[in-house]
Amino acid sequence: MKNQTGNAVSKEVRGGYIRNQGPLDFKSRISEHQGDIMTIASKDVVTIPPTMSVIGAVKTMFSKGFRRIPVADAGTNRLKGIVTSMDIVDFLGGGSRHLIVKNRFKGNLLAAINGSISEIMEENVISLNEKDSLKDALNIMIKENVGGIPIIDSDSRVNAIVSERDFLFLISGVMTAKTVSEYMSKDVITAPPDMTVGMASKSMVNNGFRRIPIIRDNVLIGIITASDILRFLGSGEMFDRLVTGNAREVFEVPVRTLIKKDVLFTTSDVDLGEAAGMMLDKNVGSLPVLEDGELKGIITERDFVRAIAD
Repeated sequence: MKNQTGNAVSKEVRGGYIRNQGPLDFKSRISEHQGDIMTIASKDVVTIPPTMSVIGAVKTMFSKGFRRIPVADAGTNRLKGIVTSMDIVDFLGGGSRHLIVKNRFKGNLLAAINGSISEIMEENVISLNEKDSLKDALNIMIKENVGGIPIIDSDSRVNAIVSERDFLFLISGVMTAKTVSEYMSKDVITAPPDMTVGMASKSMVNNGFRRIPIIRDNVLIGIITASDILRFLGSGEMFDRLVTGNAREVFEVPVRTLIKKDVLFTTSDVDLGEAAGMMLDKNVGSLPVLEDGELKGIITERDFVRAIAD
């Protein structure tokens, strides 16, 4: 699998994701003009009310393919909070938010997931104004270490949202003269395929990572994301086990069962514009970096934000 995947990716990297032009000047694309954040923000933003149940939020995120969703007042659409896939994985058993289940709901997970999303949402939301610039957004993402920011109007109503992924469109398919090796994370936390879902969840929450590469015999066989874990925990059979008191069985399932597709990867010498194009085309949030079949690092959407801000 390693060679087949590598060959396919190399062909795509070299053949389809780069436009023939001179190196990109990032500063020419990162505007400081008022209101330019709206040129890349997603305006068809979906919000949920703070009274929506946790399981209702999970279903909404599943159906829309979101990793985060703003929480807004149902009547005024004023921003009240935000919830991410990591927050819910944390709540279901990955970290400190699971204490809510133990303390407030006396360990009753069924009652907890039918409680309101306001129980676990982040209330101190970092937000942007419609009049902010692209540079404002970049600076806030990096300073506050957030992957998505709701955009509100003067009355605090949610009008759009901007994410790390939106910035990839600025450099996708163009020559940047910056390579993956300059921005990839080299100290990668990995997991063996027999690690349990529970341990993987805790590792993600404790380390602040949204994904973990799965390694078997020094070979990368897949990547597990917070969204994968959320999808697994929210699936029919597993969800039934969670709410009927068999949560331990669910969290002891090995992470290899969550791997659904071949791994898309890159090499360290690839231009950032090519890598961004790959990620957008294949709808992935990261690329493992392999050299001679060995994992050397990983580059994520957040790394691209750092590169653009440099």
